[in-house]
Order: sequence, then C-alpha cells, then structure tokens
Amino acid sequence: MCIVHEKSITPFINIVGNNEDEYDYPRMEHSPRARVLSIASRKAALFNIIFIGLLFFIVLSPIASAQTTLWSYTFNVNGTLLEAGSMNESSSPYFWLNSGGKMVFKNGVGVIEGPLSSIDPTRLMYASMNPLDTSNGYYPHNTLRLVAKQSWGNIDESIKFKIIKTNMTDTPNRDGYSGAFLFGRYKDSNNLYYVGIRHDGQAVIKKKINGTYYTLAEKQVFGLQDQYNRTSNPNLMPHGQWMRLRASFENLSDGSVRIKMYLDKTGSGAYANILTTTDKGTGGAAITASGKAGVRTDFMDMQFDDFVIRTVN
Repeated sequence: MCIVHEKSITPFINIVGNNEDEYDYPRMEHSPRARVLSIASRKAALFNIIFIGLLFFIVLSPIASAQTTLWSYTFNVNGTLLEAGSMNESSSPYFWLNSGGKMVFKNGVGVIEGPLSSIDPTRLMYASMNPLDTSNGYYPHNTLRLVAKQSWGNIDESIKFKIIKTNMTDTPNRDGYSGAFLFGRYKDSNNLYYVGIRHDGQAVIKKKINGTYYTLAEKQVFGLQDQYNRTSNPNLMPHGQWMRLRASFENLSDGSVRIKMYLDKTGSGAYANILTTTDKGTGGAAITASGKAGVRTDFMDMQFDDFVIRTVN
C-alpha cells in the first residue's frame, strides 16, 4: 500500500505554512555482546531470520496481491489554489482547478465560500466571463470543478464534505439537478462519469459523452422529490453536517463498466451502497480508458476533507 501525503510538498501559492511530515526509520545498533556472538549463534540467528521471513512471505503474499494503492489528500497545507486555464498551468502538483475561481485551504479543510470582495481579481474576472451563474462574480465557486492530475483505471474514490449554505443565485442553471458529485474516467469536461447527490435529494449516476448527459441510475435519498422548490426549498441535502460520498468504477470482461455509489450520511465512515449500475454502451461506448478523478459542486458554500482514491493492484 502506497500513501501519498500532500504535506510532503508545498503545492500552492500564497502559502501560510508548510507542516511537513518527516519519517525517521529506526536504526539497528550492535551492542558489544552482539559483536562477540559465536559462529554457531550467528548461524542460528540467521536461520531464524530466514525461516521467519519465509513464513511471513507465505502467509502475507495472498493478502498483498489483493491490497489497494492509496492516494490521499487531507488539505493540511494552508494556501489558495487559483483556477488555471490548463492543467499544466496549475500551481499544484496534485490538482487542477478547472472552474470555480479559487479554493482556500485552511485549518485542515478545503473551503469554497462567498461573497468575494468587490475588488477581488477573481470576482472581476467572473463578473466579466460568467456573471449569470456567479451573482456577478461574487460566487465563482458556484461552478466548482476540481480535477486530480493523475490518471487511474479501476478506482474507488471518496471525499468528506459539509454544505455550509446554498447560494440562491438567480440563474436558470440552478435547479434540482445541481448538487455535489465525484467524477471518474475524466477524459475532458465533455466525456466522463458523474456520481453524486442532487439538490432535489436524488442520488444519481450519470455518463457524459460528447457533451450529452445520460442517466444510468437514480434514487431518492433525501426528502421527497416533490418537496424540492428552487425558491422556498432549494436544497434537500443536510447542511452543517459532515458526510462522505464514495464511488467506484470497474471494467468488466465484456467491455462494460460497473459503477457503484456509496453514501455516509453522518461522516462516520459507515457507508451504505445506494446505487449500482453497469454501463454497457448507453449513449456510446462505455468509458473503459483510464482517466482523471475529481469533484464537482454547484451553487453551494462548502468544506472538504479526506479526498481518497484507491486502485486495485
């Protein structure tokens, strides 16, 4: 198992602190008594080491073959990640903020919140390029798209999140289908899978091919769908409570892709399998090639923690 901690590298601009973890491995020190061991004792000791090593190899090898490689980001480096025009232009070696203006990393969480200052360069940029969906640039994170730079094939990804508030931006693009999502097999913004919870309380698995969305599975998990109203009841998801969203993408031998969605409503780590579906070519061939993973959120102030990706060895 391989764990990558973002704290070992300073990946952001405007760094406030850099709390690097350092791992010291214990060194074996030889006592005077150990240096005068007899040849027989040394042979016996060597035999025991070889025997124990072989035993561990025999016992643990089957387990090791089933382990996963773990990539983990815990938002423990303070700083600000700004939106970039391309992945290569991003200041982070881990993420590309494709949309959303900026994400602030502080106190061990990633934060997106508004309103921005009237003179903030990000606000001014969005006031010019997308005033409709961002309340004249004050809430650029209404269209957050955070892409992990590395590519993966079969993965199990998860993130911990908390909704602070729903932004009542006056745009037709804020509706029941807005929400919080993980995505996988990302080729570009027009070709990927989405898994998540919508403002109307529905869990969904969607596929986007050449810019067109296809619903692969859906289920009501918060409230009743007819309780949603974009003005009086604009978001049925709980606010002010940590939750965890999890998704897996797995290629099958027949060329299809099995996709699962899990939800932990209390943030405790106890997941329930909400949806399972298999893409056998809906709207086009299943997306079997490796791709990026990431997070999408719409019209909400939020906090994030523990973005984890597991890949089967």
